[in-house]
Amino acid sequence: MTTADLTIIRSTAPTDAVRALIGELDAVLSAEYPPEQRHGLALEAIFTPHMRFFVARLNGVPVGCGGVALFADFAEVKRMYVRNIARGKGVAQAILERLEAEARAGGVPMLRLETGTVQHAAMRLYERAGFTVCGAFGDYLAKPAPSLTTSVFYEKSLALRFIS
Repeated sequence: MTTADLTIIRSTAPTDAVRALIGELDAVLSAEYPPEQRHGLALEAIFTPHMRFFVARLNGVPVGCGGVALFADFAEVKRMYVRNIARGKGVAQAILERLEAEARAGGVPMLRLETGTVQHAAMRLYERAGFTVCGAFGDYLAKPAPSLTTSVFYEKSLALRFIS
């Protein structure tokens, strides 16, 4: 695969590709977690002013997606998903890099996310990308404790580090 085969384009509306990818993600998560332990944004919430959402295409075919919500003091990765056919081809890493670039451009000092205890490949990806486990944050702090029993929270500092 050459880099020309993979494109990551911002989506500003719920296209058929976005609906299909989010539908697949919801099906995967609903098979693994009860409703009260799933914290993904609804489709309409993905296209609000503080969100940036992207679709990854491999050879022109939609194979993944992900978004980043920008808040005053942090950004949060939301609805990240890669189809099985594209796994192991650098798609997830490329999406995550794009989301991190958006967060940096938004001027926030921290990028955070929530994933589930069954998402082992996702956790390996986040840890390879420099994320570390942290406590609940933002809206998750107000959720009842039982709804977070299968949640794993990560964060990554986006602050510039100067080497002397």
